[in-house]
Amino acid sequence: MSQTTPAQINFEGKAVDLPVMKGTLGPDVIDIRKLYAETDAFTYDPGFTSTASCESKITFIDGDKGVLLHRGYPIGQLAEKSSFLETCYLLLHGELPTAAEFEPFENSITRHTMLHEQFDKFFSGFRRDAHPMAIMTGAVGALSAFYHDSLDIHDLKQREISAHRLIAKMPTIAARAYKYSVGQPFVHPLNKLSYSENFLRMCFAVPAEEYVPNPILTKAMDRIFILHADHEQNASTSTVRLAGSSGANPFACIAAGIACLWGPSHGGANEEALNMLKEIGTPERIPEFIAGVKARKYKLMGFGHRVYKNYDPRATVMKQSADEVLEAVGDKNDPLFQVAKELEKIALNDEFFIERKLYPNVDFYSGITLSAMGFPTTMFTVLFALARTVGWIAQWKEMIEDPGQKIGRPRQLYTGAGQRDYVSISQRG
Repeated sequence: MSQTTPAQINFEGKAVDLPVMKGTLGPDVIDIRKLYAETDAFTYDPGFTSTASCESKITFIDGDKGVLLHRGYPIGQLAEKSSFLETCYLLLHGELPTAAEFEPFENSITRHTMLHEQFDKFFSGFRRDAHPMAIMTGAVGALSAFYHDSLDIHDLKQREISAHRLIAKMPTIAARAYKYSVGQPFVHPLNKLSYSENFLRMCFAVPAEEYVPNPILTKAMDRIFILHADHEQNASTSTVRLAGSSGANPFACIAAGIACLWGPSHGGANEEALNMLKEIGTPERIPEFIAGVKARKYKLMGFGHRVYKNYDPRATVMKQSADEVLEAVGDKNDPLFQVAKELEKIALNDEFFIERKLYPNVDFYSGITLSAMGFPTTMFTVLFALARTVGWIAQWKEMIEDPGQKIGRPRQLYTGAGQRDYVSISQRG
């Protein structure tokens, strides 16, 4: 990180020089940390859309060009050539692992997938119809009650143990949340299987039949995890960092991230996109739907993005996975997939959508893919949380190790009543 000629702001007759910081990639950043001390004024930025809340070396996004890099590696290359656990190592440590480094890492994750026997009693405390995200929020926070030996956030080794435990146990918790919701017995992890094979087996195996992993579904699951592993300073990641800035333990911080992800404006977008495709029903109804979108009668879900003003680089990979999964499960002519492909084709060639930069995002195809794999819509956000856990941990870890880290304390523009004196209830007219 380097500095350039400072920016200058004039406020109430006083000129203030503000340092300008230049990162490896992306726009320059004006350092306003001394603005309040110099001018007695705050900045106003609802949603922090123009504010860099931290310095980070993990993920870079260029929304205008449709670029997503993890530690410098394009997301397309990682999704095509890497595995999820290898990507986990990259996010946590900054470099892709050598064979000698990856073996103990993979072994550590595999050996931590089991849950404490008493932990299963937590699930029976929820109603059968409880949303799996409600279960996830409570269960992940409860991990801190079982693993007191890794709660010291200032201990490097304990931070590593907590990171491995969270990555390892999240699939087990997620699978149990699903099994509990459908009234089936829990399936324990099997160490000989890969991360994604294990998760799919814990979700879909039943005692009456032998489970045989499908390599195409396993690859698709691994890709989905990679595509959702991290996405810079989004709402849930910022929540994890803010919770962590107070010194809260990592399990509590990740539970906070899951709670934020549960919001329909964040983690529920793929479910809304799938519901939209179901409402359209057939390709023949697309022109009518497009006309309704232009007339503001309908919302076009799965298109456009808060950050990307170009094609979401994750959507290309997701589209390929959707095609492969539907073919593997014998559903290549799935009407929803046909609607999705035709809708994408029309939208990408219609000036109305081109002018507004409404390109397909990752959620457009992920809902179809997950549905074809057998997951109900209530599990979509759970899978998002499972994948994003490593990104949250990497961001939390980076924040803890930042010597300039401070407890989060946003300011406000107060527009309420001025100071006034208390009046007793008998005198209030």
